[in-house]
Parts: sequence; structure tokens; C-alpha cells
Amino acid sequence: MAQIRDSSRIRVSYQEELARLEEQALEGFDMVVVALDRTLEAIANQDIELAQIVMDSDDQLDGRYLEVHQGLITLLATQSPVATDLRLIAALLHVIKNIERMGDQCVNTAKLIPLTGHEPPVDDRMIQRIVAMGKQARIQIVQAKRAFIDRDVEMARNLVVLDDEIDRQNRECFALAIEIGDDLDRREWAMTMLLAARALERIGDNTVDVGEQVAFIVTGLFREFEDASHPDIV
Repeated sequence: MAQIRDSSRIRVSYQEELARLEEQALEGFDMVVVALDRTLEAIANQDIELAQIVMDSDDQLDGRYLEVHQGLITLLATQSPVATDLRLIAALLHVIKNIERMGDQCVNTAKLIPLTGHEPPVDDRMIQRIVAMGKQARIQIVQAKRAFIDRDVEMARNLVVLDDEIDRQNRECFALAIEIGDDLDRREWAMTMLLAARALERIGDNTVDVGEQVAFIVTGLFREFEDASHPDIV
């Protein structure tokens, strides 16, 4: 009887730890939203100081990734999970990596702002498009988190539709960069902003990857969502 009670306690402790790690992982989405909001503000105002804050704050997200990753690996090694729990752990390992990559893309974008100088030859049309991309990426981050919490496959699949909008905006940025003109400084600034647009487009892709993990948890099968990637897009 004592062995049964001990086994039951161990099982409860394991489930509590898994739930805690999932909560910690999903809090990473909120950390990315904060980083993205700061990044977009830094772009809109060409704010070098705020861009530096984004870069400095990334250590917190990296720390969260390492903590959750190590916790999940420990569960795998000590508890030998099966079936649904094993799928959840595998999915969370992918999700926390995608979250860490989204944070990296915010940093990559923030790093570009000091490169343009204190008084760059800004084109408001380009800024508006990039900020719009960032806001769309923010919507997808929030929806990816909700889809994972609710295990909502349809909501997860809808991320592909939302991501098409970011892809469209990315193409618009590319076309605008070509149009901006022959002035060397403006053209160089526009090329730098294209790198920012590309980083934001990658955040959108990461949310679709999270959506695929939601479907994996629910169905037990991993498949890329239809039209989740578009190799013909610039």
C-alpha cells in the first residue's frame, strides 16, 4: 500500500512539474510581445537607446529557454513519459525554441537601427509598412499562444492565413525599396530596413511552426500545414 501511495505522489509531482514547465514556456510568448513592441517603437522613432534595451533584455528570454529546455529534458530522462505526455513534451521543446528564435529576430531588427545613424534618410512609407508587419506578427504571437493553451487546431491552422498577410507586406517593402530612388544614402537605408522586414516575416513563420505543434499534440501526427511556406516569395 505504501508503494502505491508513493507511486501516486510521484505521478502527481510529475504532472505538476509538466504543467509548470508548459506555463513557463508559454510565458515566453508574452516576453516576445514585450520585445516586439519595443522593437516597433524603436523603428518608428529610429530610437537607438530603445533598440539597445531590446538587445540587452534578450538574456531574459534566453534564460527562460534554457530553464524550460533543461526541465523538459530532465522529465524525459527520469519519468519516461508516454502517449499524450510525450507528445506535449516534444511539442514544448519545439515551441520554446521557436519562442527563443522570435526573440532573436527582435534583436536582429533592433541591431539594424544603430547602423542607420542618428539622422537617417527615413521614408515614412517604409516605416509604416514595417510597423504594420510587426503588428501583424504580434497578432500571430498572441493567437499561437491561445491556440496552444486551448489545443485548438483550427485556430492554429488559421495562422497560415494570417501569415500570408505578413508575406504580402514583405513583398511591398521590397518593391518600395526599389522605388525609393537613386540617392545612395536613402537606398542604403531602405536596404537595411528590408533586413528588418525579413526578420519580422520570420517571426510570422515561427508562429506557424507553433501551430503545427498544436496539431501534433491533438492528432499525434506531425504534418506541415498546407501553404505554410511560399518559396516563390522574395
